[in-house]
Amino acid sequence: MPHLIVEHSANLSDQHDMADLARRLSEVVVATGIFPLAGVRVRMHSVATGSIADEHPDNAFIAVIMRIGAGRDLETRQTGGQVVFDLLCNTFADAIEQGFMAVSVDIEINDPDMSFKRNGIAGRLKREAN
Repeated sequence: MPHLIVEHSANLSDQHDMADLARRLSEVVVATGIFPLAGVRVRMHSVATGSIADEHPDNAFIAVIMRIGAGRDLETRQTGGQVVFDLLCNTFADAIEQGFMAVSVDIEINDPDMSFKRNGIAGRLKREAN
């Protein structure tokens, strides 16, 4: 982990390379040293139908739910969330400044007793590193 589930208004795709943003989100969380590459997932979901505030056609949003494994202290969790938030705020700075953009990042901690996983990617990455 982490898994970043990213919802965004469809109009962001018109002005931004969302696949590139997904790659940059992955890179920034790995660069913290907190999260292993093998556990990172970034899923982008464009929301075509919705209502944003006053329904101005330029309104946009990006909302991230960042799921992480249990066991990290508050400061570590905040560091991980802050790098994601900073990247998004920097990417969309102009739209935020103009008053048409909303950005949010929320962290959820997986309950280890209720989380079932099998990850062949981790083993492959270890083998390739050796």
